[in-house]
Amino acid sequence: MEWYELFIGFLLGVVEGLTEFAPVSSTGHMILVDDIWLNSSRFLGQEVANTFKIVIQLGSILAVIVVFRSRFKALLNPKELLAIRHEGPTKKLNLLHIFIGLLPAAVLGLMFEDYIDTHLFSIKTVLIGLVIGAFFMIAADLSGVKRQTTPTLDDITYKQALGVGLIQCFSLWPGFSRSGSTISGGVLLGMSHRAAADFTFIMAVPIMFGASALSLYSKWSYFTVDTLPVFLIGFVSAFLFALLSIKFFLKLINKVKLTPFAIYRLVLAAVIYVLYF
Repeated sequence: MEWYELFIGFLLGVVEGLTEFAPVSSTGHMILVDDIWLNSSRFLGQEVANTFKIVIQLGSILAVIVVFRSRFKALLNPKELLAIRHEGPTKKLNLLHIFIGLLPAAVLGLMFEDYIDTHLFSIKTVLIGLVIGAFFMIAADLSGVKRQTTPTLDDITYKQALGVGLIQCFSLWPGFSRSGSTISGGVLLGMSHRAAADFTFIMAVPIMFGASALSLYSKWSYFTVDTLPVFLIGFVSAFLFALLSIKFFLKLINKVKLTPFAIYRLVLAAVIYVLYF
C-alpha cells in the first residue's frame, strides 16, 4: 500500500465524517472530492474503493453511538422494553418511535434498491437532490419554526415519528440527504431543530448499520493484508471527524437553523456543475 493511497483514504474518511450527518449531502461531497478530484477507484480498484466507502460509513455510525451512548443504553434497557409492552405509549423516546420512523424508508429502499442503484446514482440526479433538498430545508425554517411544540427528544410523539419516517423517503434520492430531509421534516411537524436532529442521528444508526453490514457481507473477500491499512485509516479518520462534526452541529443547530446549510448546498451544487459539465 503506497503512501498516497493511505492519504486518499485519510482524506475520504475526513469528508465522510464531516458530511455524513450534517444536512449537506455526503454523496455530493464524495462526488466533488473523489469522483472529480481524487478518483480513488483508479488507485484502489473499483471494488476495493466501493468497499472502502462502506467501511468509512461504519466509522461515522460508531461516532453517533459514542455521542448518544447513554440514550442507546436506555433504549435497550430491558425494563424500558417491558414498559413499552405493558404500559403502552410513554412520555419518553423508545424503540417503537425508532421502528416507526425507520419503516417507510426501509420498505421503499428494499423495494426499489436495484432501480435506485441503476438509475439514480449520477451527477445530474445528485445535483437535483442537492438543489431541491436545499429549498425544502429553507421552507422548513420559514414555516416550521413558528409552530414548534416539541422541544426535546422525549416529547416526540408516534405520529411525528411516522411523519419523519415518511419524509425520510425523500432521502432515497441521492443528494437529497438523510439528515436534511428528516431534520426538515421534524421541524415541519413541530419539533425543535435540536429534537429533530437528535432523532435523526439516533434513527440513522440501525438503518445505516444494517445496510452497511449487508453490503460488507458480500464484499468480505476485499479485506486483505494489502487493503486493511487504507480501510483502517479511513475508518479512524471518519470516526474522529464525525465525532467532532456531530458535537459541533448539535450545539449549533438551534441557533443557526437549516438555512445556512441550504445555502451551502446550493453553492456546492453550483461548484459541481461548473467542474463536471
